[in-house]
Amino acid sequence: MTNGCTLQMALLLCLISTALSVNYNLLRFQQLNSNLACRKLLGELKGAPEHCMESRMDFKVPEEIKQPQQIQKVEAVLIIHEMVQQIFSIFRRNFSSTGWNETVVENLQVQLHWQMDRLEEALKEIMKEGSFTPGNVTVLHLKSYYLKIAQYLKAKMYSRCAWTVVQVELLRNFSFLNRHTIFLQN
Repeated sequence: MTNGCTLQMALLLCLISTALSVNYNLLRFQQLNSNLACRKLLGELKGAPEHCMESRMDFKVPEEIKQPQQIQKVEAVLIIHEMVQQIFSIFRRNFSSTGWNETVVENLQVQLHWQMDRLEEALKEIMKEGSFTPGNVTVLHLKSYYLKIAQYLKAKMYSRCAWTVVQVELLRNFSFLNRHTIFLQN
């Protein structure tokens, strides 16, 4: 009788831990779909004339973002979360001078917020599992990179041209996000 109970408890614990652990395949699928939706929404935003690209700036994307090597799933989740959070923050700034359709921007914000929620859930599970190590240098590089973008917008007084430059830069970011999302596999 005791062996039967022990076996049932062990089986139950295995099922619970499997159910509670991060489903990276599902997260990857959701991220790729949401990234695609965000790219489409960004593409719907009408940019300023071509001459705006003359004032384009090299914001210096961190190399480890452009060319990710073999990274752990946990690190990928952390990096993706930071990028999505920073992009969301940028789109909460003054974009009134752009002439953009506010509904499209709101839909973009909703997509980004949805991604943040999924990623935060995954990060909580990762922390519970004890496989999280704080102090990621890449995250610090990302913060510096997005700070440059925010400072650029502010220095250009959130002009339509500045937003066009940033829009192009953020479109590139979704390619980088997809490269990191590929590392999310069970």
